[in-house]
Amino acid sequence: MNTKGHCYPKYIILQAVYFKLRFTLSYRDVEELMKIRGVIVDHATIQRWVYKFAPLLEAEMKKRKGRVGESWRLDETYIKVKGIWCYLYRAVDKLGNTVDFLLTRKRQRMSAQSFLIKAISNNYRPRVVNIDKSGSNTAAIKVYNKRSFTKIKIRQCKYLNNIVEQDHRFIKWRIQNGLGFKSFESARRTLSGIEVVHMLRKNQMVRPGMTMFKSFCKLAG
Repeated sequence: MNTKGHCYPKYIILQAVYFKLRFTLSYRDVEELMKIRGVIVDHATIQRWVYKFAPLLEAEMKKRKGRVGESWRLDETYIKVKGIWCYLYRAVDKLGNTVDFLLTRKRQRMSAQSFLIKAISNNYRPRVVNIDKSGSNTAAIKVYNKRSFTKIKIRQCKYLNNIVEQDHRFIKWRIQNGLGFKSFESARRTLSGIEVVHMLRKNQMVRPGMTMFKSFCKLAG
């Protein structure tokens, strides 16, 4: 993570970004927290840092994330962006480890298919995917199987998806104190950072035995 050209040292930037992504705080709360620590930085600057560096952290996490299981639970939840409902697709393995995530504007087969392709290319092809009764998710897996000549098994068992629904609740709780997302791109970037920290919380980085903040700084390089 290159912070060259910024007025603040890298460690200060990482602290502010970590506070926002790890805790249920608004940008003004983070501004006040930094002020207590003797760092005067505007909340709008912290927001720009999150916007810029969250996708870089996500890209680095993809390289360092531990291998997930071959049985996935896939589901989507609602996230409001500028007053409009968007859809956050997520998948976890049977142990609750995050496989991948994707924010989309619509809930349809193409959205589910985009997520499935992203998740497989960032990990590997699963043996089985558990979904709800969503027709778009079913169609997405069937189309993928047909086009790639594979046989990903589709399973529809409601209680097995409880683990991914719990993760949905955690993410929604994390963003509830904010003033809402003003743009789709801002929501996408911020959520990617929150998901990365959530994966660190689950100890999914290939180097265990470090505190979450140290792991976060390690990701930033």
